[in-house]
Parts: sequence; C-alpha cells; structure tokens
Amino acid sequence: VQLQASGGGLVQAGGSLRLSCAASGGSFSRYAMSWFRQAPGKEREFVAGISSSGGNTAYADSVKGRVTISRDVAKKTVYLEMIRLKPEDTAVYHCAADYRILSDSRRVGGPRPSEYDYWGQGTLVTVSS
Repeated sequence: VQLQASGGGLVQAGGSLRLSCAASGGSFSRYAMSWFRQAPGKEREFVAGISSSGGNTAYADSVKGRVTISRDVAKKTVYLEMIRLKPEDTAVYHCAADYRILSDSRRVGGPRPSEYDYWGQGTLVTVSS
C-alpha cells in the first residue's frame, strides 16, 4: 500500500486546513487509518484514527473538538479536517495504515507508530501566530 499525503501549508492561527491521504496498491477498506504528526525535536504523536469500517474514530486530547477524521472508500482517501488551528499544531503530518481482518473492522488504530504497516511521506502544516 502506498500513501500520499497532501494539503499542508501555511495558515494563520485560528484558520483551517484539510489534509488528504490517498491510498493505492491495496485494499483500502481493510485498513484502519490514522494521522500522526511530528514537530521539530519531538516524538511522533497520534492525532486521530478511524477504523477500517469507518464507524469508529479516536482523537488525541490536544486536538479533540478541532479535528475531524473521515474516509471515502470510493476515493480510497482519508481526510483530516482541522479548524481553529494553533501555533502548537505546527508539524509534519503523516498518515498511516494498520491492516485489519474483517472481524476487527471496528477497532481504531492505536497511538504507537510501531503498530502501523504503512506510512505516507508527510505534509507540512505551519501555523503562524
């Protein structure tokens, strides 16, 4: 599975962005998808996740209420809608895929990067104050 993230850019504090992660080369509907971010000098951290079925989501406390993750099976794309952005949201955002068997389709991906099978290259989000 190849993942291609896009949609990052420079935005003022309080603004919004929508990130996209397009998947190819695999069965998109069999993967739980998550977004992580990594700021300079910091560890990669979980931002949001969505189950392979699309019915369950999870968010980091730091972004809850400002971020929405969704997926479009037909387009094989997962989105991260971000509003009320803050300077501390500045980071490279990566999408990641974690394979699921059919009976495990409701489980959202966890916060540990090591759990994931595939990663996108990242898209830079810069929030100016």
